[in-house]
Amino acid sequence: MKYLFAGGGTGGHIFPALAIAQRAQQSDSNAQILFVGTRRGIESRVVEPQGFAIRYLDFSGFVGQKLHRKLVVLGKLVTSTCQALKILAEFTPDVVVGVGGYASLPILVAAALRRIPVVLHEQNAIAGLANRVAALWAGRICVSLPQGAEAFAGKSVVLTGNPVRQELFACRPWTGETPQLLVFGGSQGAAAINAAVLAVLPQVVEQVPNLKIVHQTGEQHYADVVAQYARCGFTNVEVLPFIEDMPKVYGASQLVVCRSGATTVAELAACGRPAILIPFPQAAADHQTSNAQAMVAEDAALLIPQQQLAERLGPSIVELLNQPEKLHYMGKQARRLGAKGAADLILNECRIVVQKRK
Repeated sequence: MKYLFAGGGTGGHIFPALAIAQRAQQSDSNAQILFVGTRRGIESRVVEPQGFAIRYLDFSGFVGQKLHRKLVVLGKLVTSTCQALKILAEFTPDVVVGVGGYASLPILVAAALRRIPVVLHEQNAIAGLANRVAALWAGRICVSLPQGAEAFAGKSVVLTGNPVRQELFACRPWTGETPQLLVFGGSQGAAAINAAVLAVLPQVVEQVPNLKIVHQTGEQHYADVVAQYARCGFTNVEVLPFIEDMPKVYGASQLVVCRSGATTVAELAACGRPAILIPFPQAAADHQTSNAQAMVAEDAALLIPQQQLAERLGPSIVELLNQPEKLHYMGKQARRLGAKGAADLILNECRIVVQKRK
């Protein structure tokens, strides 16, 4: 079968797509796979190293733009849909899988025009704009969380969970001797988290003197964060603009400080890692808070709103690192939420909609 994966922009959209594509290859040696995204998104750097072909469209985001920019984007939608129609004519996919993000919309519109079956995957508790629009013609909508179905009332919705890299399920409970804190703000980094961690660093190190930190900053913030750690005189840190082998780093970390995007939450659950979750306050419909609350409800994480970081982050890190039994329990609770087999469920829905069309 021929699969076209449309979407990207952030790791939260593209990493589940990669997990589905990898599973498709494992289950069908004849599977043909193509990704379509934009050069602005993270897909431009992570898809080809995983062995998959990718084509690019000239499109940009709509949400949060001023009126004149929205008009420009609408104009681009026409030209990028023409580009997408050409890609569909050349690749002739059996199914288009939309994984969210603005990069998915032109291909999904083109698929509707060409009457190619569409399956959507919504990672978040609150659906994004591209998936809400494409739901009008999608044959099936797969959601990661029960709350995600609320935006698709009356549509054909299936709860599948959020696919993650299979290596994450192999992570064992943390058993190291030196506590390690993993800090990241999503694939693009988060300036607020970077600044907050550096601000509480003296307080944390005083209470946990043997602490090691692995800190993913995002490309834009890398040089500044490296310089700030140097000014603090803290050397037991590994600062990276982007972490390529996340399963390895998750496995070596006792506690994680991060955003609460849907894919991040799914990865924490898969590898059973306790976390301090800091939702991105400007996320559409505040969906990251909803994602975090699902973890908090199971005692798998602590939620700190971004505006409370100055008062709460340092004490929370110290308190948790000084209670290894509590961290072990939180990790165990997180693992209970892991959705193993999500990729297989989504691939099965793809086969169903293709068979129906035939």
